[in-house]
Amino acid sequence: MTPQPKEIVRRDKIIVVDIEATCWIDEPPPGQDFEIIEVGVSVFDMKTRTPSPPVSILVKPTISTVSEFCTSLTTLTQALVDTGVTFAAACARLQAEFDTKQFMWASWGNYDYEMFKSQCHRFGVEYPFSGRHMNFKTMFAQAYNNKARVGMAEALNKAGLTIEGTHHRGGDDAYNIARILGVVLEKHGDDVLLKYW
Repeated sequence: MTPQPKEIVRRDKIIVVDIEATCWIDEPPPGQDFEIIEVGVSVFDMKTRTPSPPVSILVKPTISTVSEFCTSLTTLTQALVDTGVTFAAACARLQAEFDTKQFMWASWGNYDYEMFKSQCHRFGVEYPFSGRHMNFKTMFAQAYNNKARVGMAEALNKAGLTIEGTHHRGGDDAYNIARILGVVLEKHGDDVLLKYW
């Protein structure tokens, strides 16, 4: 088979995404499953080296409900996410507002990537991103020569930053991840991105 050419994406911005999903202390209750209830976005500008203010898109779940545990972790309540949009509308907004097909996108770990792929397939929704995804948790570990991958809060500390906003809220976490990206690029240069472009 002829190898497929790499997808061409613009390099002037990176779309940083963080999702929150329904969750439980143990397994989901019968008939329910993990489901995206918030999509947070912060766009990292490669020229100015700054992240855009955080954006939060609330998503109304259809196959699950928000547990007390989920609320204690994220501050998201059932009443709040019930004001959200459908998952399809959230994906459409990502493309319309952030032109997500044109840029590489990044998340802290692969969970967000896997959830988007799974949920798009499950609900028959067009995948809203380009095919270029960066697992920033892995990249951060490699840049800092860490054998173990760390959580976002510990990465902020290692990068000399303090958390802004509320941890485990999509918009705030996306913004903080983008801030870490800025520190990594300042210390290690843009070459750390080459394998992901």
